[in-house]
Amino acid sequence: MQIQSKALPQSFSLRREIRSFIAPAEGRGETSHPLLVFSVVVLLALFAIVEIDLHSAQLQAIGLLGHGAGIDPVFLSP
Repeated sequence: MQIQSKALPQSFSLRREIRSFIAPAEGRGETSHPLLVFSVVVLLALFAIVEIDLHSAQLQAIGLLGHGAGIDPVFLSP
């Protein structure tokens, strides 16, 4: 008489469950909701603004950010 392990059928069952979660995503295509895309773009823009603000001294030192001292005060007034 041969003794059969229960671990093997359980592992196949787990694989089927994992594939059932993955398979529907492959069939419907990989499209994102427009609001999600817009949110990501806005957050990346805010992150870029914050990073530029934090590192403005270093960016001015290497010449990537202009100096405010070079602007004529006449053009700054209303």
